[in-house]
Order: sequence, then structure tokens, then C-alpha cells
Amino acid sequence: MERTVPRTASEEVELYLRTYYSLLRSTATVQIRTLEEAHAGMGSLLHLGARQSRPDMSAFIYSLLRLPACMPDVKLVVMGQSIQVLLREGYDVENGWQVVNAPARRRRSFTDGRGTLAQIIASRSDIDDLVPMLTAYQIEWNKLHVLLQQTPAARNLHQLKGNDSLRQELAEALEITIEDLERLESIWGARFEENLQRVAAAPCSLEIRLLSGSLSDYRRATRSWWENIEESSPNLRNRPVYFISSNIHSVVNLLSGFALYKRNELLDYLKNSGNIELQREWQDIQASEVLSSQENFLYYLLKKFQQTDEGSRLVQEQYAYERELGIQRFRSAQYFDVEAQVIELARLKPERFDPRLLQGISAECPTQLPGSDGLLLNIDYPLGMAAYHILSVVAESVGSILGVYVLGKAATLNGVIGDAMISNVVHDEHSQNTYLFGNCFTAADVSPYLTYGTVLDNQKAVSVQGTFLQTAHYMDVFYREGYTDIEMEAGPYLSAVYEMYRPKRHPINEIVNLYGVPFEVGILHYASDTPLSKGKNLGAGSLSYYGLDATYAVSIAVLRRILCKEQVRLSRPG
Repeated sequence: MERTVPRTASEEVELYLRTYYSLLRSTATVQIRTLEEAHAGMGSLLHLGARQSRPDMSAFIYSLLRLPACMPDVKLVVMGQSIQVLLREGYDVENGWQVVNAPARRRRSFTDGRGTLAQIIASRSDIDDLVPMLTAYQIEWNKLHVLLQQTPAARNLHQLKGNDSLRQELAEALEITIEDLERLESIWGARFEENLQRVAAAPCSLEIRLLSGSLSDYRRATRSWWENIEESSPNLRNRPVYFISSNIHSVVNLLSGFALYKRNELLDYLKNSGNIELQREWQDIQASEVLSSQENFLYYLLKKFQQTDEGSRLVQEQYAYERELGIQRFRSAQYFDVEAQVIELARLKPERFDPRLLQGISAECPTQLPGSDGLLLNIDYPLGMAAYHILSVVAESVGSILGVYVLGKAATLNGVIGDAMISNVVHDEHSQNTYLFGNCFTAADVSPYLTYGTVLDNQKAVSVQGTFLQTAHYMDVFYREGYTDIEMEAGPYLSAVYEMYRPKRHPINEIVNLYGVPFEVGILHYASDTPLSKGKNLGAGSLSYYGLDATYAVSIAVLRRILCKEQVRLSRPG
């Protein structure tokens, strides 16, 4: 396998980074328009049409999905590490401000309803994510504004609903497809016509302000985030811990069996939902005409049902059910939006597990769990450098680390959406290190549980600084060097792993051998984007039910690994 350090330096990307970081040092607000030229000149693969007069709807929709729905009302975006930082600078988000969310990005956000959006950031990766996204949003809004100013159809935007001829005329005037117009309508929902009228009425002119951005500020915010967990779970300080970075649903669903317990109620919801596609899928599963897992289907139904008015009561019922099994959930109201779960292995009931967890595992394993002192710490995977800060503070604070397991989304240069990738080489754009490590997983650990995709092991991953900070040159270098798995967290996690067993800070711009780590390290990704093939990505839609298949395949592999390791640990004399 190629072991060379990829040379990915791009003057255009470096210029863009230097530009917005130098501007953000100002105590005054910064106008996004000052960044538009550097942004367009970068040649981002997510925004190839930045310089064109024709709207780049993929870039616009990608940004819309990762920004709160209140964006048409926003004039100023402020960024700070905590509510305390916001309060100190005069943004009293606890009084009269509304909490807002984005469909495809977890970042705690507040709006005052008068044009200001406040966002809590966990690391510089949030800046590298948010600033290019706001710039792309403004560039594309203003293209649509110019075109709407030139078309007579703009005078009749209030009549769009049900008017196919007007919609077609509008799409042609905006130089977009009718499918893109429908995607925009799907995102904006009831505010579709109103927002188009806002686009037609005025250009977008955003300003941003970074309230504080020192490394100590990020560390302080991470420490406070952790103390919120530690106060309610003090046994973390002297107990062995398996650290998992995944999501807030798959691990607890597999271990608690709540969706399986609610099977009949969920199937009643499906029957009355009117969702013909899902009803047909369930019928095919029952008839064994497709290989889909019944359990995965029920997990998906649970999530969909809990999003309805009728099913929302199941959220608190699920939490109570989990608490009886020793599963605690922690949300941080004051700091960045990364939920954590602490799970006591001794209190779990193996008879409620997803049946796939114990297939082929010794019958002694379930009977030994009540004697375990081990804990699972599962966190909702963070963005970029926040992973480094979080694992660092966890390693300093728990009794011992028995394993570090990371799973999440990634772009793939050689696979398709729904594939699983297992890497044992990770190049980190943050530290410029290339990490070589013994990934504890192989294709055989995941393949039995993956229905729709392929497992690609012995891969090479690259942890990029931001989704928009990827250019054609970057992709070409990655591909030539054999790096086909592109994500944001693995490198920062491995930098923290290095510091967990070596007596110094992680190096910079080196090839780093991590084969001597005294605990297990496993990194699993599932494909959500295919940038080289210009295939579908999460800017165009959602992984939906089929993405759930890959999520649960890698989650099962992680939990089975932990159960087997715990059985060995408990079997040792003394």
C-alpha cells in the first residue's frame, strides 16, 4: 500500500482560509461579499458554478439544508463557543431568542427574530464549515435575485401553487430544472412562495462576527460540556470505558430493543401512514423477496413515527425504557450540540438485544455481563477538530479507555452510496500527519449485516478541513495517492489517540505509526457522497431508509466487537 504523504497544498484554498481568518480577527462585523471572490476563485467541487451567472442549485440546496430555515430573515451571523460567550458580548440568547435548527447539520443556533442568528461552535472546523456555506448561500441567492428581477413571472409568485405552466416558466427564467424548483419547494415548505418573493425583492447581504476563537476557548467549552456529563455520572472517573463516536440512535436501538418492543404499534402506524413505498417494502421483507432486515425497518419506522404528533409521546417513553436498562442521555444546553450516552453494560438485558448482536457469540457472554464494570460512552459524532478536543478531555477524565470506535458518513471516490469503508491509513489535513494504524475491523465484521452495499476494507482515508474546501486538485491528488475515503473526524481522533499513549503532543506533517496503541482502535465509514462521479449526495437528498442499512451494519460490527472483548476481559482470572 502507498505510504506517501499526499501533497494537497492549494494556493487558492490557502488564500481563502487566510482571508476569512484574518478578517474574523476584527472586533467589527465582516461582510460576506468581501469573501465572494476568494470563495469563487477556490474552485470548490461543491460549488463549481460559483462564477457562472446561472444558479448552482446543488451548492444552494446543500447550504440550505445545513442552515436554519430562518436564513431569509438573517442579516448578521455571530459565532461563539458557548452561551456565556454570547451573553458576555451582549447577545442574550436565553431571553426572547428562538432556538432554530438545520435539517442536515447539528449546531446549536438561536435567532432574535430581528435579523441576528447566533451559532455555538465547537472548534475551528465549525468556522471552516460555516463561512464557506454562508458565502455560497449568498452568491446563489443573489444570482436568483438578478434573474427574478428580469422575468415577468416574478410578479405572480403568489400564484405558483398548482400552476404548472407558471412553475415551468419560472424554472426556465431562473435557468434551473423543474426538479430543482421542486427540491427548493420541498426545503422551504410553506414559506416557498414567500421566500421566493424575498429573493426577488432584495439581494442578500450577510455579515458575520467571531466573538472569540482561541484554542483555550474551545478547550474551556469542551471541558464544560464534559462536566455536564460527569456531574450526573460520577462513576466515569474510575470505570473502564469503551468510547464510541456514532450517532444518537443506532447503538441504543440495538442494545435496548425498544423498537422491537413497540413492533405492533409501529406496524399500525405504517398501515395508516399512506406511505405506499414503505408498505410495499415491508410486504417484500415479510415475503422474503428482499434481503432487508426487519429490525432495521422497525428502527426507521420508530424515527418516522416519533416525528409525528401522535408518535411524539414515544420519545419520553423510550427514554424511560432506556433508563431502566442503565442508559443515560446527556444534552448540553449551554455548549455545542453533541449529545452523549453513558451505558452500563451490567444493567443491559441481552434478551432484548437486536438478535444480530449475539449471533455466533459464546452463550456465556450474556450471562457474564451482569458482572461487568464496563461502560459505553457513545457520543453523537462531532465535526472535525471537535473530535480531537472531546476525545482528549474524555481520556483525561475516565478510569481507562478499553477501545476507541469511530463510525460515520464519508464521501467515496471508488464506491457508491451505502457502501462501507474500512481504512488503516488516514491522512489528516489538520495536522498534515499520515496515520498508520491497526484497524480492528475487516470486511468480514460488517458484510453479514450489509444488504444494499459493499464493504471495502484496506482503504485509505483523508480527513479534510471542510466540505467546501475540496477542489478538483485535491480530489486528483487523493485519488492518485489511493485515498478514496473522504471525511472530517478520523484524523482529529487519531491525533488524540497519539496523545493518549505518548508523552508529547501529536507531531505535525509526519508519517505516524500507531500500531503500538495499548487499546483497540476501529474506524468505520459508510458512503453518503460520490463527488467524482457527480452522483447523488446529501445536498440532493437523504440517505433515508437505505442509508440506515449501512449505519446499522457498522454499528452492529462495533457492538459485537465490544461484547466479544468484554467477554474475554471478564473471563480473565482476578
